[in-house]
Amino acid sequence: MIELKPITPDNYIEVLKLNVREDQKTYVATNVRSIADCNVYKGYEPLAIVADGRAVGFCMWGRDPDDGHYHIVRLMVDADHQGKGYGRAGAKAVVERISAEAECNEIRLSFVPGNEDAEALYTSIGFERTGEIKDGEIVMALKL
Repeated sequence: MIELKPITPDNYIEVLKLNVREDQKTYVATNVRSIADCNVYKGYEPLAIVADGRAVGFCMWGRDPDDGHYHIVRLMVDADHQGKGYGRAGAKAVVERISAEAECNEIRLSFVPGNEDAEALYTSIGFERTGEIKDGEIVMALKL
C-alpha cells in the first residue's frame, strides 16, 4: 500500500508541500523543519511516505546518541490524505525498518499531550506509555 523512500532532489519539494490539518499544526513540526533538523542532528533519517507514486506523508527516525534508543522522531500524513490508512501503514513500515537494526529491542516515540489521534494510532500498533515525559511530550515505547 505504501513505500518509505529517502528524501531526494526529486521528491523534497513534494514533501515540503505536505501539511497536516490546521488543528494539528501545534502537534508536529513542519517537514522543512524536520529535514533541516536531520542536517543539524546527524543520525536521523527523513523518509517520504509514498502511495501510488505520490508523497502522502513524512517520517523521521534515528538512534538517540544520548540514551541509545531508537526513536520515531516525526510522523505526519498530509491533510488531504488522512483517513485512508496511510498513517497506520507508514507507522508500521517505519517500525519494520527500525526493527531490522542490530541491537534494536525497543522503539520509542513521543507525542504532544492532547494529540489523541496520535496516541490512538501508536497504541493500535503496540506502543505503550512509559510514564515518562520528555520535553513536555508523553513518551511511548514498543518492545520488540
